[in-house]
Amino acid sequence: MTISENLTQIIKNIPSNVKLVAVSKTKPVNDIKEAYDWGQRLFGENKALEMRDKYLVLPKDIQWHFIGHLQSNKVKYIVPFVSMIHSVDSLKLLQEIEKEAKKCNRIVDCLLQISLSDEETKFGMNKQEAEKLLSSDGYLNMKSVNLCGVMGIGSITNNKEQTRKEFSFLTQVFLYLKHKYFSNNNEFKEISMGMSDDFQIAIEEGSTVIRIGSTVFGQRNYNI
Repeated sequence: MTISENLTQIIKNIPSNVKLVAVSKTKPVNDIKEAYDWGQRLFGENKALEMRDKYLVLPKDIQWHFIGHLQSNKVKYIVPFVSMIHSVDSLKLLQEIEKEAKKCNRIVDCLLQISLSDEETKFGMNKQEAEKLLSSDGYLNMKSVNLCGVMGIGSITNNKEQTRKEFSFLTQVFLYLKHKYFSNNNEFKEISMGMSDDFQIAIEEGSTVIRIGSTVFGQRNYNI
């Protein structure tokens, strides 16, 4: 199937209130352009310089979502144009985003990355660390970042009940933080969870943003 056919199939199977981020990491510009011509506007990348290079040559109405681990020294490359950063996992990183956004006279939408598993390769905060960030003077004085919700990455597993449990946990963390820190903020509304293998479970558990790569673009070649 073509990229356009894949997108048509996915859109048929997700509710209208769920956003689809087409994960285009490692994929060539021509593939992104095919998805764009179909009508897709949200694309996800996990490397700052790759995202910047694609931004420079692709249509400017694309909404770029950064979904990978973001190093503080790479923030400056994406803040001028990024639509949303999904992977804020520390106050230090959020402060760097704030600093660079202020330089660009922008307010950057961000999600707090919450750890859903014990895998050491996964980044993210636990609930207590998220609360500490949200209570800190460093965060409370920020003017150039806008926290819009939470993001999580499920374990790589065939155990659907484990996946469901992790996604349910993220929704519970979202509801807790919403009630305690954002009860009067309508913009804190996003739960970014679910990828090609588990997005249907994620939607059932409350996801508002799914991040799908291989089901849109085909299997990835990491040797390019």
